[in-house]
Amino acid sequence: MRRNRLVAAMVAATPAIALAIVGLAPAAAPPLLQTFALTGGLRLVADTGTQTAELPERHTKRFSLVGVTWDDPRAVAAGTIEVRTRPVGGRSWTPWQVLETDAPDESGGAAARGASDPLWVGPSNGVQARVIAAGGASALPVGMRVDLINPDADADAEAVAGENPAVMERASVETPDRPVPKLMTRAAWGANERIVKEAPSYTGPVRVFFVHHTATGNNYSCRSSTSVVRGIEAYQVKSKGWNDIGYNFLVDKCGTIFEGRRGGVTRNVLGAHTLGFNTNASAVAVIGDFRSAALSPAARLSVAQLAAYKLGAHGNAPAGRVLVTSGGGPKFPVGRRVTLNRISGHRDAGLTECPGDALYAQLPAIRRLAGGAPSGLHVAKVSRAWLWSGTYWTTGRLVPLWDLTTSTRMIARFDVYVDGERVLSRANWTRLGELRLGPGAHTVAIRAVHLSGRSSTVSIPVVADVTPPAFTALPQARLTAGTVGTSAPVQLAWTATDPAGLRGVQVTGTSEATLGGTVRSLLGTAPVGVASSWTVAATDHAGNRREATLTRTPQVLQESAATRTGTWRTSSDTSHLGGAAASAASGDASLTWSFSGSSAGLVVGRTTTSGRIKVYVDGDFQGYVDLRSTAPMYRRMVWTRSWPEGGEHTVRVVPEATSGRPKVIIDGLVRLG
Repeated sequence: MRRNRLVAAMVAATPAIALAIVGLAPAAAPPLLQTFALTGGLRLVADTGTQTAELPERHTKRFSLVGVTWDDPRAVAAGTIEVRTRPVGGRSWTPWQVLETDAPDESGGAAARGASDPLWVGPSNGVQARVIAAGGASALPVGMRVDLINPDADADAEAVAGENPAVMERASVETPDRPVPKLMTRAAWGANERIVKEAPSYTGPVRVFFVHHTATGNNYSCRSSTSVVRGIEAYQVKSKGWNDIGYNFLVDKCGTIFEGRRGGVTRNVLGAHTLGFNTNASAVAVIGDFRSAALSPAARLSVAQLAAYKLGAHGNAPAGRVLVTSGGGPKFPVGRRVTLNRISGHRDAGLTECPGDALYAQLPAIRRLAGGAPSGLHVAKVSRAWLWSGTYWTTGRLVPLWDLTTSTRMIARFDVYVDGERVLSRANWTRLGELRLGPGAHTVAIRAVHLSGRSSTVSIPVVADVTPPAFTALPQARLTAGTVGTSAPVQLAWTATDPAGLRGVQVTGTSEATLGGTVRSLLGTAPVGVASSWTVAATDHAGNRREATLTRTPQVLQESAATRTGTWRTSSDTSHLGGAAASAASGDASLTWSFSGSSAGLVVGRTTTSGRIKVYVDGDFQGYVDLRSTAPMYRRMVWTRSWPEGGEHTVRVVPEATSGRPKVIIDGLVRLG
């Protein structure tokens, strides 16, 4: 975990004698733990002026974690403890590696031992150790031994992985407002509950969160993290004599979170992690050595998430500072009032290098992650509602979809408010919620709540409208200019209104079209002699819809069906309606049709020498229509008239006998009935 800066008084030892190694008999050594005692004093290494003790190469049973412990937890091995190991299946030994020394623990009880931090070496079956004394040191602590931990050992009578009913404590029920970070529970990582000595103790609200590193080395894969955690548990309980693993949480270099000391993730379990400051505190240890190694972004995020979760649960700002009282330790005596960051490194409270310079340098960034308000919150989409003029319109039901840039892991929940009242709460991974609103204008707000307790809000205006548009003029069909054949040109017209305006109009039936809300007419055709239907549907911005249907039948009244006066000649040609048309050149000629309908249109032939005609409707003069064109055109509807209500009408046409071009060609009349 760290090198202790306090050089405590060395426990007196006997005069220097040869170093002896006493190993437990293989048959008696438990699979979980092997120990090799170091006895005697120090000897002088020739030509170096350095005193050292050595444990020669030793063949052992399989282990993966190694440490050195001694009898008095208050004593410090003043010097450097080094080990090297031999991997299983290998012949070569690893380089010498330094074991960091640990600070004493106040909660280990009578069985507690002094210890170095353990080192993860992976599956090994050989060990060698040596102690290089610091200048001026004359003796080693009494009872030094090398401890080898096999975290994947089979269960035996002493250590059976499973629940111990005597010390089992259920975690508090998770509340919706405080989602527990995703983690591996003790059961998931295979905690050995049989070796846990006592039931957990609990403390008050978490006021400070300590960050440690395990100093177990970085030579592990994330797939082996569960084994590392089991090894740390076994070392702290079996080797150091603690009640349980000391940390409340652990995090590996891939960001996986592990439940640490037993007692319930949602509760404030009293740990054994920061001497003098375990009360009203929680702690995480990042697995590895971070004196110089960089902390991964994933691990940094996990540490921030845990800190925000434990501090924010009690309304304590993770980026703030707090005044606490020391329970006693090498750096601060009992009763000393100390101001700490809410998120502090172990070294802030003790004489230690923990959590290493590289990790300690990341604490400001971790505080920002843990204590910041949610950022980038925005409404990305609103289903079942339509945005118009800056407001969302709905018939009452809508589904807002939101997003933000802050990691989901740092969010406690999302709250949805309508007009200031909370109506929904959603889990941190959820980004939508369905609402039903009463008629009228509303404000819908989305509030993202950070694990720290800080929040951000975004709101949108919404109008719930249940009234469909109104047709102030129902759809009407009238004949319009164009060419008549098997079908006739028709124009549909309507007027629909809504207080909020129309989103669109859809026409179905004989003509099909999807139109904007401001469009009031549509050109099309209708087959002659066949009843045609059109449905006009107007939709407002909320999605309310109003429909109206119209049915009309175009019919051709040939020129032969008209009442004639004066001289008319018949012109037979397939270009004319029915293969024939009537022509005249004098002003005393006329054609009159009587019919029932709502619209009528005059069909003529047009040439470069055609003259003008006079048109009368129901006896009233309507005006002149010039039939001349730059090129011959036949079956052309050149004049139309419509009536709001269908009825009996007459249309009469009279040649003007236009000077120089008196001739006109009349093809017939189309009525819409």
